[in-house]
Amino acid sequence: LDFGSQYTQLIARRVRELKVYCEIQPCTWSLEQIKAFEAKAIILSGGPSSIFEKSAPQLDPKILALGIPVLGICYGMQAIVHVLGGTVEPAEHREYGRAFIKAAESNIILNHIVTWPMQVWMSHGDRITKLPNGFHTLAVSANSPCASFANHEKNIYGLQFHPEVAHTPEGIKIIKAFIFDIAKCEADWSMHSFIETQINSIRKRVGKAKVICGLSGGVDSSVAAVLLHQAIGDQLTCIFVDNGFLRKHER
Repeated sequence: LDFGSQYTQLIARRVRELKVYCEIQPCTWSLEQIKAFEAKAIILSGGPSSIFEKSAPQLDPKILALGIPVLGICYGMQAIVHVLGGTVEPAEHREYGRAFIKAAESNIILNHIVTWPMQVWMSHGDRITKLPNGFHTLAVSANSPCASFANHEKNIYGLQFHPEVAHTPEGIKIIKAFIFDIAKCEADWSMHSFIETQINSIRKRVGKAKVICGLSGGVDSSVAAVLLHQAIGDQLTCIFVDNGFLRKHER
């Protein structure tokens, strides 16, 4: 669920690199939509907002009661704490850039880390000072009394840092632990299987009808056109629309 982080696409990429299917949806996605999707796990992304801002995106607490494993990253972590009655406060010093965390205890999500203190990438101005009931601290940093937390009973975990970026060298191990050890997902998805699924879906939806594809020349519309053509061939007519945003002579 996307709370506006610049790294949201990267989180999804890391999951897909582990051969697990995932989708990015807005943080406003409803409980009914999540249930219909039959998610095996939910990752709450970071975001540029402070939890105290009136316009800050909010987390529906009912999501945390679905019994689905949840991992909150940065703002997503703070949103969990805030909605469950913990305390998030402005930090005296904004923690941005490289930092090091120390494990507070042995735990399932950090057990595969080799190097301690662990190098991570931080990007936050608020910090957690009190956890909700049932939660406990897994790791700390110099500026964060809670750099990671868990409620093992409810399978809810939080990271104040970004495991998806290269500046957290062992971050992929944490994502792996959440996806496989906690959420029990299987590495059985590939981009090829996605293409096959989409082609079959297009054929079923279109039938014998004709399709017009408005083609801007960008990556998204070009990929859509190729998939459509693979699925329905001559039933497709592509119309190039020069919207004025291509580079000179690129059209």
